Amino acid sequence: MRTLSLVFFSASILAAAPPAKTGLDPLQLARIPVRMQELVNSGDIPGAVTLVARHGEIATLEAVGWVEIETKRPVRRDSIFQLMSMTKPFTAVGIMMLMEEGKVVLSDPVERYLPDFTKPWVMDADDAKTRTLHRAPRSITVRDLLTHTSGLPGEPPGSAGRITVTMDRSLADVVLLDSQAPLLFDPGTKWSYSNPGMATLGRIIEVASGQPYEKFLEERIFRPLGMKDTFFYPPSDKLDRITLLYKGENGEWKKAGPDTQGGDPWKYRKGAKYPCPECGLFSTATDLFKFYQTILNGGSSNGARLLSRGTVQLMTASHTASIRQTGAPSWGLGWSVVPEGPSTLDLSSPGSFGHGGAFGTDASVDPKKDLIRIFLTGIAGGNTGTARNAFMEMAGAAIVDE
Repeated sequence: MRTLSLVFFSASILAAAPPAKTGLDPLQLARIPVRMQELVNSGDIPGAVTLVARHGEIATLEAVGWVEIETKRPVRRDSIFQLMSMTKPFTAVGIMMLMEEGKVVLSDPVERYLPDFTKPWVMDADDAKTRTLHRAPRSITVRDLLTHTSGLPGEPPGSAGRITVTMDRSLADVVLLDSQAPLLFDPGTKWSYSNPGMATLGRIIEVASGQPYEKFLEERIFRPLGMKDTFFYPPSDKLDRITLLYKGENGEWKKAGPDTQGGDPWKYRKGAKYPCPECGLFSTATDLFKFYQTILNGGSSNGARLLSRGTVQLMTASHTASIRQTGAPSWGLGWSVVPEGPSTLDLSSPGSFGHGGAFGTDASVDPKKDLIRIFLTGIAGGNTGTARNAFMEMAGAAIVDE
């Protein structure tokens, strides 16, 4: 009952707020935490934080469910979640900041920064008897990494594939191993989502900036935007706000174990060496709002400038239309982009961009509607589609001034 009382208290405050600033229906927004609580009660999610913002104003920020089920610690509005692949746009923004400084060129071959990527091999066939390869007709470029068209595999090769679980190697070591894996296809000819590709971008940030990847993001993105609860390695004074991970087994929530991506959730990355540019961040809904609003503003917010408007437009345009395979998403430079055509089922306009994460987190930025939607939860290896999609659709339906 404690979580329910928090939900209805915050919803009642929201219902009294005038919609003039945001153009959002407060009664429709008030339905969101009620529905999310129903999904907690039915076992679809252990808990969630949802945020909807429009015209630069947060219209609703709600929390339901449990940070830790066993002790009945409730999720709070400032609870911290593992973002997983929602980390990738931050890495991409870091690259584009260095691009604007002339320290990274998008058309450059990756070997200009990381010589181990010189003359990559491409896999033709690999079976029990033979493996045939050919030399790639051209180098992988920085742009290829940003658009997932490099041909690098989805995960690191061999035993290094567990690096996002063990977190026990340096970024330089991991990317060195990634550089030795045969490509799945010639660079630039197909689209295939690649975690090693994003890790490679993180290493390029280190080489081009002369700073550790995580330090660069802290100094150049988190600190200027006032993102005080965003980090790769949890500080001790924030551990009690980190939402733990659960997986569904036989209709019950069980603690995620030590083989979980990001390591044992109950050890909070203790002793980790790998920042994981593809999946390493922790953050809150309000910190994420600051980042997304900055991008929505064209790269600047409250006196902090990350990127120029032109760079943001380049990042959030579709770069994969000419090679888009059936079922593959449209992709910008580090962002998933809604292609031109009918709006999506979650009421996103063409040109909307965002990114999801493996533990059920997701965000959508809609420039045409000036709308930001953020959904945070913590499910290891589970499907949060019902809750996530319900939130996105309910939030999208709240617009009343169009």
